[in-house]
Amino acid sequence: MVQTPSGGAGHGAAVTDAGLLSIGAVLNVLREEFPEVTISKIRFLESEGLVEPRRTPSGYRKFSAEDVDRLGHVLRMQRDHYLPLKVIREHLAAMERGEAPPLPALSRPGDGEDPADGSAPETPTAARIGRCQLLAAAGVDERVLAEWESYGLLAPVEDGVYDAEAVTVAGLLMELGRHGIEPRHLRAMKAAAEREAGLVEQVVAPLRRHRNPQTRAHAEDRTRELAGLTMKLHAALVRSALGVRQS
Repeated sequence: MVQTPSGGAGHGAAVTDAGLLSIGAVLNVLREEFPEVTISKIRFLESEGLVEPRRTPSGYRKFSAEDVDRLGHVLRMQRDHYLPLKVIREHLAAMERGEAPPLPALSRPGDGEDPADGSAPETPTAARIGRCQLLAAAGVDERVLAEWESYGLLAPVEDGVYDAEAVTVAGLLMELGRHGIEPRHLRAMKAAAEREAGLVEQVVAPLRRHRNPQTRAHAEDRTRELAGLTMKLHAALVRSALGVRQS
């Protein structure tokens, strides 16, 4: 899969070229690797200047293969490296200038460190970000973050430190807010997510407790697999309840 972002030449102009994709077709392509992606997410990334689809004379978005590769690159950096959009934008800009900057990444405390007693190392700690980093990545102020926290939608894992997935959650909360869905409306969704996570934890708990490091590593693979299946099922159930066909 192509990892290099496109240069974006000619984007934004009216287009009559064949071989371009509608936003729905792009969604179908991306969902093979990113089942949680939505049309709103694609539009959000466009609004943040991370992709610039062309426009037909009627104003419809049309994406080239390079646009799709670029979107995949952005989503991969969010998913695999926990990078905020500002950092991703700067990284892509450097690549467009012909530079080859190393991919920035948030630190993962504990990676590769062996305990002093000589026992097997624990599972690596998830990437963490500070409160200021989260505010900058989400583009919100303390008041908004405090409101999200008051409804349990975000919470620090320790004082002033968040799991890097908080960046994704914050971005989705912003997108929903643009459609008039407020934090108080999302308490039921949070509760449902916790129940789903609890079900997955029950399945993988025996593997996590195993003394064999390979078995514990398998627990992480199983957790990711079950999380992906759970998200797909949740999305399908919501679409079914709303009578919405997948694009």
